[in-house]
Amino acid sequence: MNPSLSVVIPCKDDAAFLGHCLAALNAQTVAPLEIIVVDNNSCDDSGDVAARHGARVLVETTPGIAAAASAGYDAALGDVIVRCDADSLPPGDWLERIAGRFLGEADLAVLTGPGYFYGTCPVRARLAGLGYMQAYFLLMGAAMGHWPPFGSNVAFRREEWERVRHLVSRNENVHDDVDLGFVLDPTMRTAYDRHLRVGISARSLEGGAAGRRRLRRAFHTLALHWRQVPPWERWRRSLRAGSGRHRAARWQ
Repeated sequence: MNPSLSVVIPCKDDAAFLGHCLAALNAQTVAPLEIIVVDNNSCDDSGDVAARHGARVLVETTPGIAAAASAGYDAALGDVIVRCDADSLPPGDWLERIAGRFLGEADLAVLTGPGYFYGTCPVRARLAGLGYMQAYFLLMGAAMGHWPPFGSNVAFRREEWERVRHLVSRNENVHDDVDLGFVLDPTMRTAYDRHLRVGISARSLEGGAAGRRRLRRAFHTLALHWRQVPPWERWRRSLRAGSGRHRAARWQ
């Protein structure tokens, strides 16, 4: 029997994107137990859009994705928590693939996959996939000692969240997915599935103030965790967990 799935979507002023995301989730070949949209002080009708699509709407007034995502994880009832963003466009079998992996792999704690960029030209989307997407997985994976969760496309067992929820930062100055990746036990099994892809808006490629803010958050999150457990210590723990488990967290 498939594990039950709770989809969590932190959202602020993303009504237009959110409607498309929820329509895609409602058309999945495997239905989730629930879809939770966490409204983080929206000034538009994001909450109303979520409710019209049958989502469970929570309100989190502490600003930032980290606080909103954590509130959704805390409220989730499913065996597996699935995270995407308001501008994610998952294919119809996305949840079926996730459920199948967790059903068939009892030791799997976290499953993640890449995104492809929509809303831009094919050449730019391809280059961004290499320079942005794959760089994230390789560089952050090297820093964490295991495959890093990617916030637009990640799933993890609820019991793993309950183990670390008191350790995550709910500060708006951290990247919530990077922070979660660092507080997870480096000896547990994570997996990257290159076939588990979702569409993500090309707005994430914006430079200027938004780009600088993302970089500041990334460096702040890295510095925060490297002071606690440096990468070489995380790798030592990961390798000591056994070569079999380490090999399982590889490109699929």
